[in-house]
Amino acid sequence: MGKEKVHINIVVIGHVDSGKSTTTGHLIYKLGGIDKRVIERFEKEAAEMNKRSFKDAWVLDKLKAERERGITIDIALWKFETNKYYCTVIDAPGHRDFIKNMITGTSQADCAVLIIDSTTGGFEAGISKDGQTREHALLAFTLGVKQMICCCNKMDATTPKYCKGRFEEIVKEVSSYLKKVGYNPDKIAFIPISGFEGDKMTERSTNLDWYKGPTLLEALDQINEPKRPSDKPLRLPLQDVYKIGGIGTVPVGRVETGTIKPGLVVTFGPSGLTTEVKSVEMHHEALQEALPGDNVGFNVKNVAVKDLKNVKNRRSGKELEKEPKFLKNGDAGMVKMVPTKPMVVETFSEYPPLGRFAVTDMRQTVAVGVIKSVEKKDKQVIPQIYGKGFFS
Repeated sequence: MGKEKVHINIVVIGHVDSGKSTTTGHLIYKLGGIDKRVIERFEKEAAEMNKRSFKDAWVLDKLKAERERGITIDIALWKFETNKYYCTVIDAPGHRDFIKNMITGTSQADCAVLIIDSTTGGFEAGISKDGQTREHALLAFTLGVKQMICCCNKMDATTPKYCKGRFEEIVKEVSSYLKKVGYNPDKIAFIPISGFEGDKMTERSTNLDWYKGPTLLEALDQINEPKRPSDKPLRLPLQDVYKIGGIGTVPVGRVETGTIKPGLVVTFGPSGLTTEVKSVEMHHEALQEALPGDNVGFNVKNVAVKDLKNVKNRRSGKELEKEPKFLKNGDAGMVKMVPTKPMVVETFSEYPPLGRFAVTDMRQTVAVGVIKSVEKKDKQVIPQIYGKGFFS
């Protein structure tokens, strides 16, 4: 996949068991984004078990099963190309236990694909007060993902199958909520799909001939090209840090502003540790220079993983109670929060990706907002947030 196409990051979000992995796997499988050796192995197994006619479904089932057993398919394989874009897929977990992981993944995305379970009971669970359909949509908007595609999944399992009325019912209710969050529903594509059967994923479907809108693949090509501030200083929030044998320490993350290339001297915050970049890679391919939007790994000189690991959790927060004693739903107030660990932040106006925050408590998102100003002392950020946000 060449660099001549614009690189965008897509996060797939939604309630647990809405079909995110199946939909993502099917799309990438159809577009050739999964290693051919993996596909060939599964196809051979399908033939041996006389399941040749169900080859696609068999491969998808095997991919899902291996992921669930913890046999990780390298994230570098989860990529594909459309006619217009070079896409990296960020798979956000739907289970509430992993909401912090979801926040980390979503904060790196240019567009969110919200997967909605269309089955009886499935949709209602996701859109309920405690469902992740609502929470993920709110977090996506707060974390700066202003473009969204909504896929009404499992249309093959509605009653009756591929029910137009059910689709319209879901579109109406989800549109109402997204409008409250801040999205403009008129600019969001709602697509009825079956992530398992493949309806309306990459091609038209006779099962859904009543729907005249785009396929999921066509909708991805209709995403507005994101603006990339490469003229600003480098800002690269770390997603993780790895120790790779024969190579050394490899931090990974998305370039938000500026560029990174071999030979560049970089400083890690909040520790202030300075070192030189030895090499930069994306999807196992060496880059001479990585631009904003690129998800990269880069090798650094003379830095241990433990020196960087302690700055990873930059979103944890703890509320300090002041008068009044509490805020109830609908109230507004000035709240001072002191993080339990040092964190790296910038003002939202200058560096939006580093100027947004979300606070979780007991696996619930309790606050989201933006950072209006930052006080700096001795070149380090004072770890206190004063911002405007929304509290639940």
